[in-house]
Amino acid sequence: MRQLLVIVLAAGEGTRMASRLPKVLHKVAGRSMVGHVMATAGNAEAGRIAVVVGPEREDVAREARAAAPEGTGVDVFVQAERLGTAHAVLAARAALEAGADDVVVMYGDTPLVRPETIAALRAPLAQGAGVVVLGFRPEDPTGYGRLLTEGGALAAIREEKDASDEERKVALCNAGLMAFDGRIVLDLLERIDDANAKKEFYLTDAVAIARSLGRDAVVVEADAQEVAGVNTRAQLAQAEAILQQRLRAAAMAAGATLVAPETVFLSPDTKLGRDVVIEPNVVFGPKVIVEDDVTIRAFSHIEGARVGRGATVGPFARLRPGAVLGEGVHIGNFVEIKAAQLGAGTKVNHLSYIGDSTVGTNTNIGAGSITCNYDGFAKHRTTIGSDVFIGTNTLLVAPVTVGDGAYTATGGVITDDVPADALAVARARQVNKEGFASRLRARLSAGLSPKKEDTKGHPK
Repeated sequence: MRQLLVIVLAAGEGTRMASRLPKVLHKVAGRSMVGHVMATAGNAEAGRIAVVVGPEREDVAREARAAAPEGTGVDVFVQAERLGTAHAVLAARAALEAGADDVVVMYGDTPLVRPETIAALRAPLAQGAGVVVLGFRPEDPTGYGRLLTEGGALAAIREEKDASDEERKVALCNAGLMAFDGRIVLDLLERIDDANAKKEFYLTDAVAIARSLGRDAVVVEADAQEVAGVNTRAQLAQAEAILQQRLRAAAMAAGATLVAPETVFLSPDTKLGRDVVIEPNVVFGPKVIVEDDVTIRAFSHIEGARVGRGATVGPFARLRPGAVLGEGVHIGNFVEIKAAQLGAGTKVNHLSYIGDSTVGTNTNIGAGSITCNYDGFAKHRTTIGSDVFIGTNTLLVAPVTVGDGAYTATGGVITDDVPADALAVARARQVNKEGFASRLRARLSAGLSPKKEDTKGHPK
C-alpha cells in the first residue's frame, strides 16, 4: 500500500469572517472546518498529517491534534511569514523529508472534500504522474486560477492576476488541492520562485516545473460544491446546508425516517439505527447513537447521548452529554437528562430534570421532579432503583439513594436515603384556617393591614 502524507494548510486568519476566532475553527455541522479536513485525511488512509498554522495559533494546533483520527500521526508546523502556498508547504519540510509515496495538500477552510476525492486525486500518481491537480468548473470563474491544458494534459496553472485575457476565458479552475509524487515533491518546491504579480511562492508553479523535468501533470475534476472554500459567514452557511443534505440523505438511505428532512440537523458522527423515526425540528449534536426502532419527537435536542432500542424521546426534550437511555425508555415533553443512565422501561414523561443519576428499570418519575445535583461547589449523584415511583414534584437532594420498589410522596424534598419498598413523605403538614380568605379581603378592601394572627405562618 502506498504511504500517504497529507499536508493541511491552516494558517489563514479569515478577516472576512468578522470574528476573533480563526477561520478554520468555525464549525460546520458541529465540527470545526479543520476538524472536517483532518477526518477526511484520516478516512483517506493518511499515515501522517502535517498541519501548517500561523504564528501563535496554538488553538488551531490543539484542535487539529484533537480531531485527528485515532492512530494517525500528526505534526504541527508554523509558517512564520505568509509568502504563498509553496512557502506554506515548505514549512512542513521535516515531514516531507521523512518521505512518503504520495503527498496531498489540503486546505483547512475547505471542509466538504470527500475521502473518495482524495483517492481519485492519488490514483494518477500510481500510474506515474508527478503532479495531480483537482479542478472544477464554477458558474463564475472570476478570482480562480485557470487550469491550462495541452492535448488533454495539464500544462500550467495561471493565477488570475497573471493570466492573459485569453487564459481568463478558460472555464476549468484550480480547486487548490494537489497531489505529488513524494520522491520529487521537495525538488519541485525548492525550484519555485516569486516571479509573479504578488511576489509570492505559488504552489501551482509546480505543474510547469514538473513538466520541464519530464513528469506528467494531470487534472482530476470534482463537483464545484465539494471544493467550495469558506471565507465568509454566508459561505459558512452554504457549507452547512450542503453537508446537512449529505448527512440526511445518508441517514435515510441507511433506514431512518426523517419526516421533514430539511428541518433535521445532524452531526457527521450521528449514528441512527434502522426504523428510527425523526420528527421535524430535531437537532443532533456530536457523539449521538440512536439504536433501532426509536422515535425522536419534534423540537428535541440531543448531544453526547445514547438512546436504546424502542425508546421514545420528546417532544421538546433535551438529552445532554452522558445521557444513556435503556431499551423502551420514555422521555417526554420538557424533560432534560444529563450524565444519567436510565434502565429499560423507565419513564420520565413531564417537566423533569434528571442529572448525574443512575435510574433502574421500570421506574416512573413524576412530573416536575428534579435531582438537585449541584451544591454550588461540586456535583453529586442520585441513585434510584428499579420499580420505583417518584411522586410528582419531588426534589431529590443528592447524594441520595432511593431503593428498589420505593415510593416518594408528591411534593417531597428527599434529603435522606429511602429504603427499598418504603414510602418517603417529606413535606409540611397542611393546615386550613377557616374564614381566613374572606377576613383578609375585607381588611384589605378597607385599606387596613392584615392582623398578625391572620398571617402568622403564612407568607406576607
